[in-house]
Amino acid sequence: MTMQTTSSGRGAIELAGVVKSYDGGETTAVDGINLKIPDGAYCCVLGPSGCGKSTILRMIAGHEDPTHGEILIGGENVVGLPPVKRRTAMMFQSYALFPHLNVRDNIAYALRVRGMSRSERYRRAEEMMATVQLGEFAERLPGQLSGGQQQRVALARAAITEPRVLLLDEPLSALDEHLRIQMRTELATMQKNLGITFVHVTHTQMEAIALADLVVVMERGKIKQAGPAREVYIAPRDRYVAEFMGGQNVLRGKVRTINGVRATMVGRGEEPIEVAFDGRHRLEKDETIEIAVRRDDIELLRPEKGKVPAGKAAVSSRIVGIEYQGNFVKVMLDATDDVAFIAFVPERRFFQDPMKVGEVVYAAWDVEHAHLMIEP
Repeated sequence: MTMQTTSSGRGAIELAGVVKSYDGGETTAVDGINLKIPDGAYCCVLGPSGCGKSTILRMIAGHEDPTHGEILIGGENVVGLPPVKRRTAMMFQSYALFPHLNVRDNIAYALRVRGMSRSERYRRAEEMMATVQLGEFAERLPGQLSGGQQQRVALARAAITEPRVLLLDEPLSALDEHLRIQMRTELATMQKNLGITFVHVTHTQMEAIALADLVVVMERGKIKQAGPAREVYIAPRDRYVAEFMGGQNVLRGKVRTINGVRATMVGRGEEPIEVAFDGRHRLEKDETIEIAVRRDDIELLRPEKGKVPAGKAAVSSRIVGIEYQGNFVKVMLDATDDVAFIAFVPERRFFQDPMKVGEVVYAAWDVEHAHLMIEP
């Protein structure tokens, strides 16, 4: 049995000019946020500790109100309304299950508080247990469940109130790696079955990419980029997003020549690097620009094997570290001054002709695959 809940457009969220300050304005946790989350979307808010992501979650939930700005759910400004009137539900990292209640009673607890009859709340709990595949554990106490099963109980308890928005505060952080991957699939399936808006706070990049329709990357109380997961990953707007999301190398240099939708830039080593750019963007000679190149797009070439092939750009660098990662080998290079330039070389390709720490190589990539980062 699958419980299907739809919010009929009422789960859309909009944050308009939201600011949250503490200590009389001395500390700003959220600084002028504008964000729209469509109804029924799975949104992951991502960033390091202290960036303001959990504060946003608490303000949507109604546990805190913004210092300035509006929070709209389903078009209604909910600032000042308690959580129950917002029809939001929140699942905390600790799960906070009642240890003396079995699975059925934990899930049905919120309906009991609302005065629903025993028979009706148990009927609803049975439906929800079927949705999260907990029917056979109905009589068990939380202490008799695995971490993943406890998480499903916490999700079911939050969802049984039929919220229009379900808020999740780092729900997978307490689980081991294998279980986190398994629970990502279950979260995505449950969100689709329920059909309601999920807002999920995390500091784990791969978790956000795997789950979200909408990824929101934050730094110091501000949104750095928001968009579909693939767009944020492959087309970061700036160095912070590129490096935080991972999987990208960033090179900085000054524009030397411009020819149509091609340019060359020179960086640390004064080697000209060919750059492709959208004709809608205007570049100027001597302008400082940055490009992002995916680590799995890097090909390592030995200089003695000849010139870099046509259509590729490259930088000369020295190998400073090699790590075997199973299906690929992580090769660290000194192509930049501040952080390592990294190539993910397929395992079979690397061991056909292994390289060593200290070797000088060309790190090459298709010119079209590099992304010129230009903030809107």
